[in-house]
Amino acid sequence: MSERLRRLPYENLGTTEGSSPMGGVFFDTPRFANSVPFFRFQRFGHGEVRTDSDHKLVVVMVGLPARGKSYIVKKLKRYLSWLGFQTKIFNVGDRRRLAGSADEYETAGEDLQRVGRKDSGEAPCSGCSSPGADAQTAECAQCETRHSSAFFDPDNKKARQIREQVALEVFEDLLRWLQAGGQIAIHDATNSTIERRHALISRLKCETDVNLMFVESICTDRDIINRNIKLKTHSPDYVGIDPEVAEADFRARLRNYERAYRSVGAAEEKLDVQYCKIIDVGKKVIAYNIQGFLESQVVFYLMNMNLEPRVIYITRHGESEDNAAGRIGGDASLSANGSKYARALARFIDRRRLEFAVEVEEYNRLVAQTICSTASSTPGTCSEAEGAVSPDSAADALRLEQSLLRRRVQPGFEVWTSMLKRTMETAEFFDAQRYRIKNIRSLNEIYAGKCEGMTYQEIAQKFPDEFEARQLDKFYYRYPGIGGESYADVVMRLQQVIVELERIRHSVLLVTHRAMARTLLAYLMDIPTTHMPSMELPLGYIYACEPRPFGNFLRVWRYDPLRDDFVEIDAPSTLKIRYPQVSLPTATSAPPLPSPAETAYSAKN
Repeated sequence: MSERLRRLPYENLGTTEGSSPMGGVFFDTPRFANSVPFFRFQRFGHGEVRTDSDHKLVVVMVGLPARGKSYIVKKLKRYLSWLGFQTKIFNVGDRRRLAGSADEYETAGEDLQRVGRKDSGEAPCSGCSSPGADAQTAECAQCETRHSSAFFDPDNKKARQIREQVALEVFEDLLRWLQAGGQIAIHDATNSTIERRHALISRLKCETDVNLMFVESICTDRDIINRNIKLKTHSPDYVGIDPEVAEADFRARLRNYERAYRSVGAAEEKLDVQYCKIIDVGKKVIAYNIQGFLESQVVFYLMNMNLEPRVIYITRHGESEDNAAGRIGGDASLSANGSKYARALARFIDRRRLEFAVEVEEYNRLVAQTICSTASSTPGTCSEAEGAVSPDSAADALRLEQSLLRRRVQPGFEVWTSMLKRTMETAEFFDAQRYRIKNIRSLNEIYAGKCEGMTYQEIAQKFPDEFEARQLDKFYYRYPGIGGESYADVVMRLQQVIVELERIRHSVLLVTHRAMARTLLAYLMDIPTTHMPSMELPLGYIYACEPRPFGNFLRVWRYDPLRDDFVEIDAPSTLKIRYPQVSLPTATSAPPLPSPAETAYSAKN
């Protein structure tokens, strides 16, 4: 075993510099970077390129309910984890539901619990008539975790005290997690009063090297608000409640919040606190006093969000001559099978483009009908504090429906390829009049350095130490030679691609390579980077990610050469992960350090 493979202290690790055929300059980074778990990408904290990324950041969300805070929080956490920062969400609502049962407070909403339930033949619980519980036992879990709109009345002093206490308890948990090694913590709550925000600011003054940033989500688009309200009726607060009763209670909750709501502004500016306001999911962004590196990453990402219906298709190129020979890297042309796949791919995308337009139109029609029916029966449901006016006339309802239906029209469909021949040849059968085809160097395959053009068997024979090092830690391992890359390098190379995917408002097909597809899908599907290099993504598959309010929805198609067409298959079972069994050098050797990604991912075979 080479001495270079042993786990050495960080300061003793060798470094690699040079430029890559992929473009750009490699920063002064360790040859094996996995000795520092919290700085996976050392260009952010090592060598000559130093930043303040050793500081920790608390992101405190602000905003009324149904304004997209959860949407923003989940996307932001997914992006920061993918970049390599230890990131975790601390949700106050989850803790609030465990604070006590609703009947401990001034509950004007008993009818919500006892009358609003759907009829069921199952035995009700003793406290709320909830089906599925023994009537002789204590209250069910639903009673223990539900709070009606009266709990959020600003005049309900007891409930307000409990809400403030819960918010501060969650904040303490957040700080303990940061002290234990976390980097970015997100306090997910309304935090809609100046008093609450000042209490959080005061508490953070006791901490060193922890920065604070408020992120406020404001929404004036009433169809988005009404759609979010519909989604809220399925939250844990309303399990088993009739949807109409749940919606009425949630709208009452909103009115209570609006009475006490104060937007971030002058009060925070007096304290020189950093903040960012996201208006209508990125249509307008206001940033104040943004100074830190982590904060700038947050603002940059949030500026590029949108809710337009679209699909992100990812596929590997058709089979190349090097694929047929089992060689990695290189710049070979397509084989005959690869050209056949390329033709089938163009036909499939033509068909799916039309099918998706129909799906969007039908969805928007249903949403428009639901919103218009709700608007006609529930006037005055939008926040005056945010300038929204309820649609209370037939003309306004018609305008709303037409606005939703116009969203189905996409300005274009783009096809992105790498700069290597096998991807450009895969895209050559797309009609240039109907598709915008772009060749992007950042999508080039991971560069294998001295191992380019070799088979894995040849690498094992010629570079046995390198072969074993890669098996031990595929994410951090960097191929030998000038320009050799690791998966960590690939993540940094694809950062701008990810931001562009979030920014564009129409569908796109990425024709790329295995390492690139793994990295992109790891971001889109929130798969930890520890699993990313071991994902099985064979040739002949198309992965379609559709952004939705609570995450990306994945569909997968497999190419059938006998039919010369694609067949949809089960998506969860497709993203398989191989765990190579490689013995460590000695019994006392430490295993590879984990990825900073917080999310757990379970692969189904």
